[in-house]
Amino acid sequence: MGRAFEFRKARKMKRWSAMSKAFTRIGKDIVMAVKEGGPDPDSNSRLRAVIQNAKSVNMPKDNVERAIKKASEKGQGDYKEVIFEGYAPHGIAILVETATDNNTRTVANVRSYFNKCDGSLGTSGSVVFMFDHTCNFRINAEGLDAEEVEFEFIDFGAEEVFADDDGILIYAPFESFGAIQAELESRGIEILSSGFERIPQVTKVLTSDHVADVDKLLEKLEEDDDVQNVYHTMEESTE
Repeated sequence: MGRAFEFRKARKMKRWSAMSKAFTRIGKDIVMAVKEGGPDPDSNSRLRAVIQNAKSVNMPKDNVERAIKKASEKGQGDYKEVIFEGYAPHGIAILVETATDNNTRTVANVRSYFNKCDGSLGTSGSVVFMFDHTCNFRINAEGLDAEEVEFEFIDFGAEEVFADDDGILIYAPFESFGAIQAELESRGIEILSSGFERIPQVTKVLTSDHVADVDKLLEKLEEDDDVQNVYHTMEESTE
């Protein structure tokens, strides 16, 4: 198993932990997808992916349809994707992905979290190079073998493929998302969920006291409604 497997194992119980937060994130993803490619999932691959993710966290179909309808209205504002980079205490690099309709508010909030937790907000490009930008797909494993899937999808960019209790996971570079999505759909393979992650190239082990210092910042960031994802270089327990 490679880095993607270990990364996924450590984060499995942490991502989308609060149902209301998950629905908020997906709602924003729907708005951005509709604004980019229209309200018809048949012709909008990004929207299809978001709808799959909504199903994976048991978001009611009515909620998804209302979000698509609302996103299609002329008065509905758009969300801008903004990345923040910085350092937590003890030299831990932090990368924060946000989706905001008020950049001034988001900048002020993120800066305050770093300041209050003895971190430092950096400039664009200061830590992003420490993370590999990847895409991932979880597919229905019925009738499929992970090794065969890996062999068949190497030409489409797949780098790691492994099975877990919820299906088969495919990891690939960010830019391979479209090709893999199209090939899975053309073969009639059910995509349970998909998305993007940033995997740290190198991680740092901290003492329990130092971990607590970093966790204070991570918790504040993850609780913010504008924050979609938070990535860091602190070694995470896989237990």
